Amino acid sequence: MRELPVTARVYIGCAALAAALCAAPAPRLGAAAPWTGALALAALYGLCERLRRCPLADGLRRRAGGAGEESGTFPPGWATPVLLAGALLLPPPLAALTAVPGALLAPAAAPWPATRRLWHAAELALACWTAAQVFRALGPHPLSAPRFPLLLLPAVAASVAFCGVLAALDGGVLAVAERHPVGSAWRGLLTRSLGPHLVHGLAGLMMAVLWRSVYGPPAALLVLLPVYLSCWVFAQYHRERAAHQATIRALVQAVDIKDRYTRGHSERVGRASVMIARELGMAQSRLEVLRFAGILHDVGKLGVPTRLLRKDGPLTPEERRIIELHPEYGHEIVRGIGFLGEARAAILHHHERVDGRGYPYGLTGRQIPEFARVVAVADAFDAMTSTRSYRRARPVPAAVAELRRCAGAQFDPRMVRALAAALDRHGWRPDEVAAQEPDPALPVAGGHVPPARAPRPGAGQGGVR
Repeated sequence: MRELPVTARVYIGCAALAAALCAAPAPRLGAAAPWTGALALAALYGLCERLRRCPLADGLRRRAGGAGEESGTFPPGWATPVLLAGALLLPPPLAALTAVPGALLAPAAAPWPATRRLWHAAELALACWTAAQVFRALGPHPLSAPRFPLLLLPAVAASVAFCGVLAALDGGVLAVAERHPVGSAWRGLLTRSLGPHLVHGLAGLMMAVLWRSVYGPPAALLVLLPVYLSCWVFAQYHRERAAHQATIRALVQAVDIKDRYTRGHSERVGRASVMIARELGMAQSRLEVLRFAGILHDVGKLGVPTRLLRKDGPLTPEERRIIELHPEYGHEIVRGIGFLGEARAAILHHHERVDGRGYPYGLTGRQIPEFARVVAVADAFDAMTSTRSYRRARPVPAAVAELRRCAGAQFDPRMVRALAAALDRHGWRPDEVAAQEPDPALPVAGGHVPPARAPRPGAGQGGVR
């Protein structure tokens, strides 16, 4: 097991010390402070976290066919409204303390489970303390049902503060413990979590109002039921996405094992395809499917004999015809994977040419599906800018110039212009996708034509891939 970096230990220690300082004034609040409410909320949050690890929940998960800690019956985050209700109901020091028992009881992954629990307790305590401070600075007092509309804005502000503290602290721990680049450690943390935390904040406000109402704390517990259901649906969505990603990884790994020469090529084609799509202004909902199309465009190589993919020398006409079947093989492999959608057509048609000289069906112009026209350009670009055993990689400007030369004959000019514009704006960093170069002792693979073979006309598509 690798050691936790010293910088990470210092960072987590500082966070724990800051949380302790925030909670330190609690004893000075005296007997008049709402200790009973604080203990009740702390116990409720601890119970919610404990339920995620109880044998009954594990048994229900196994009966449902689930696996893994994060696939439990009680989804992560479903008890966050309890903490936010505490931030609205309690003084800041007590609000900070409500998070500690539950955080220490929460599931923690290896490595360093004890350190992870300490970190979780510290960051939640700091987030609750900050949210309570913000609410008290903006909210009317005392908290009561008749003033409920006036509490919306302060409650939303407290939720944003809670989310902001967690995002800031999590980005820091990613940088010091997981060695994420400082420039990207915080990227997307706030935007991805802000929506769920705003929903949890409103649920926390409802809990707080019901807690202080004539119906009392038992009524407040009813809020957790719809929150649990929404978190469960959200968790199911993420599990489905994870299953999709696992399916894609398995197929790509199978192609990499069979065709080691182009390892990393598929991931780069997927990334270049998304760059083109964003430049074209495609809907966000289509981008992930297009990335899948780029990643899986060569999955049909699984149906091509390995000896042809790794043949060192010219292909015979018969061998070329066999390799040219790989788009159809790929389409057959993925046709039953429903979530791929438009990606299936791209896999089938990514070797078509706008002048009709491509394969497998010789489609022309806009007869070729849009995704296939995108992937064709991304595929050729990465082929030209990647080093092969028989030639060095071309510079990006030279590759773009070749794509422009072949636009209108081999490639859709619109897609070429979009890629050129995206490269001008963002550049091209192939090292961002792990691309393992082949062992020099291995024969040439991947179907990219070495000098002994006669190339097909067109940029980056010399020979059959």
